[in-house]
Amino acid sequence: MFESRHISIRIHRSADEVYAFTHEPESFTQWAAGLASGLTQDGDQWIAHGPGGDVHVKFSAPNAYGILDHWVTLPDGTQLYMPLRVVANGEGAEVVMTLYRPPGMFDDAAFARDAAAVARDLAKLKALVEA
Repeated sequence: MFESRHISIRIHRSADEVYAFTHEPESFTQWAAGLASGLTQDGDQWIAHGPGGDVHVKFSAPNAYGILDHWVTLPDGTQLYMPLRVVANGEGAEVVMTLYRPPGMFDDAAFARDAAAVARDLAKLKALVEA
């Protein structure tokens, strides 16, 4: 089993509104720094072009459950599973990302930096959706 961290943020918009914005893969380029370079659709996957090479991303299909899971395949073939959920929280929503630490992939400092980057991404999402 992988070490994991759940990183979440409360958003003062309904879960339906948050999901309506976030379920489109193109929206990730507005708030997820790792995909900010843009996405190009390639069949049922998307390609993000970064300094380390092309990263392939597969997003979960639109659904009624707030599931925004995605799978990122790095240039070396490593696949990372990124569970992401929008859940109702009263009249607002909570967005929760589970960050896994695959064995040997991150040292403690790198895992902490990755978690901080996810928190920044979620804060940017919050600002966009609440604006």
